[in-house]
Amino acid sequence: MSYGFLDIAITPSVRAAQEQMGVDHLWVDFRGERASDRFTRSEELFIAARDSFYIASVSETGWPYVQHRGGPAGFLNVIDERTLAFADYSGNRQYISTGNFAANGRACLFLMDYPRRTRLKIYAHAEMLALDAVPELTEKVSPQGYRARPERLFRLRLDAFDWNCPQHITPRFTEAEITEAIRPLRDRLAQLEAENADLRSRLETEGKAG
Repeated sequence: MSYGFLDIAITPSVRAAQEQMGVDHLWVDFRGERASDRFTRSEELFIAARDSFYIASVSETGWPYVQHRGGPAGFLNVIDERTLAFADYSGNRQYISTGNFAANGRACLFLMDYPRRTRLKIYAHAEMLALDAVPELTEKVSPQGYRARPERLFRLRLDAFDWNCPQHITPRFTEAEITEAIRPLRDRLAQLEAENADLRSRLETEGKAG
C-alpha cells in the first residue's frame, strides 16, 4: 500500500524538484508506518485539543487562499475515522474560502501545537451544509457557551494526513497555557507574602510590647 499523503502531494513537478535536489530516492515507493487515510486515537486527541487551524482552498483562477479558523478547543470535531466537521462562524464577510470551496472542494488543513512543536497536515474534500441540513451534526459541532454566530457547517472527508517533524517550529504559548504554567509560582508567591505579612505583624506586636 502506498502512502496516500504523498500520492496526493508528489506531482511530476515535485518529483522533478526532488530529483534536482538528489532526494528522490527517499520517496520512491515510500511506505509509511501506518495508513494515512483514517484517523486513529492519536489524531483524534490531537485535533480535540486544538483551538485553531489553518485551511487552504484554491480559486477558479488557480490561486491558493489560506484562512485561519479559531474557536474553543475541540471546535473541529472528529466525527469518525474519515470525517471532520466544524461550524463556520461569521467573519469579515468576504467569503473567499466559501466561494472557493463551492467551486473546488479540495482543502488542506494545518493544525499546530506550538508548545510541543508538532503539526498535523490534512488533505480533505470540503462539503458545505446549511445549519438545518443535519440538526444532530449542528448540535455536535456547536460549542456550549460560544457566542459567535454560525453561518454554515463544513464537513470534511479525509483523503490523507501526515505528521511533520518539529524542525523550525518556534514554541509559542497562549495566555491560558502561560497562566497554568506559572500557577505554582503564583501559589508559592502568595504563600511567601502571607508568611512575610505574618512575620511583620509579630515583629510589630513584639516591638510594642517591649
